[in-house]
Amino acid sequence: MKSFTTAASVLLAAMVAIVSVGNAEEAAEKVTTVKCPVAGKEIKIADAKTVSYKKANVYVCCGKCKAAMEKDSKKFATKANHQLIQTKQAKQVKCPLSGGSVNAEQNVKVAGVKVGFCCGKCKAKVAGAEGDEQLELVFSEDAFKKGYEVKEKKAE
Repeated sequence: MKSFTTAASVLLAAMVAIVSVGNAEEAAEKVTTVKCPVAGKEIKIADAKTVSYKKANVYVCCGKCKAAMEKDSKKFATKANHQLIQTKQAKQVKCPLSGGSVNAEQNVKVAGVKVGFCCGKCKAKVAGAEGDEQLELVFSEDAFKKGYEVKEKKAE
């Protein structure tokens, strides 16, 4: 019985360590600043105004940007979609170019976000683009519909 208790204690300690490491990694990855999709300014999430977008929140720098985003969110969709991924309110589920399954070995970092692709051809197309062209390829409305889904908000 003593060896069972010892084994159970070791197993419990290992499980606590795994959960602690997972929580530490999650906290380390928490995004505290983003770019306003309207003005393009770097802002602290804690100080930002929020706009409801795709059942999630997009962060903007001021009241004028909030009004602009609420008036015409389509105009700012690519950068707002990028922000949803960056803030982990949405997750990638498919290749944003083809809609196919993601190959874990085919990925590129786009504006600070790791994006996976189905194949080397899709990866190369994005890797060969720069700046806003790269953002459009992977976070435009069409790409978002193919490759991402917004996470359900947790009840508070």
